[in-house]
Amino acid sequence: MSAGKAPMHPLLARYLTQLSTNPLRTKALTSSTFCFLQEVIGSNAAGLPPPQIPKDAAPLTKALARARIDSKAVKMALYGFFVSAPMGHFLVGMLQKAFAGKTGLKARLGQLLASNLLISPINAAVFLASMAIINGAKSVDEVIRTVKGGFLSVLRVSWVVSPLSMTIAQQFIPVEMWVPFFNTIQFMVGTFMNIKVKKMRLAAARKEAEERERERARTATEEKR
Repeated sequence: MSAGKAPMHPLLARYLTQLSTNPLRTKALTSSTFCFLQEVIGSNAAGLPPPQIPKDAAPLTKALARARIDSKAVKMALYGFFVSAPMGHFLVGMLQKAFAGKTGLKARLGQLLASNLLISPINAAVFLASMAIINGAKSVDEVIRTVKGGFLSVLRVSWVVSPLSMTIAQQFIPVEMWVPFFNTIQFMVGTFMNIKVKKMRLAAARKEAEERERERARTATEEKR
């Protein structure tokens, strides 16, 4: 007697229903939530100091500051809703249409190649350009420099993660579960990268502060002579 499938969790069933009936809206809300959480978790896990606020600030303002919920987290949520989700919905939809009904090794390899050589570079460029704007880039040149500076690094991560996750999905994940699966993978990788980048920036800022302090001490010693 063969064992039946485990019953699906009601919340997951409702999510998949919404994904089927309102795909873009559901993806936008999911991406917005994940991008927001990536920023907040990244700031806390990296040990960034909370923003300075007035002592007489409202309790809600103090609570948000302690949780490292700031304007950048909100901007990341807006990026997820208005940029990342619609772009992913459109690009993945094109990929699925191109390989609809096709099975076998050649189709799977073609899907992997198309994902890595077409979709991943577009995602990397748009992501870096958006991050440059969110981080305060004020000119097109600044955005272009950010994209050029980080493009290959982001692409390398994508070229490692994308084939592995796609292979797992093709072999073990039902098609209707692909969106939650890939969202989860992207969230974990994005959170890891967010923490790594924040720690690097924090270490660089500390090193720069130490160098400035040593320079001031050296200048003070020379003036005394």
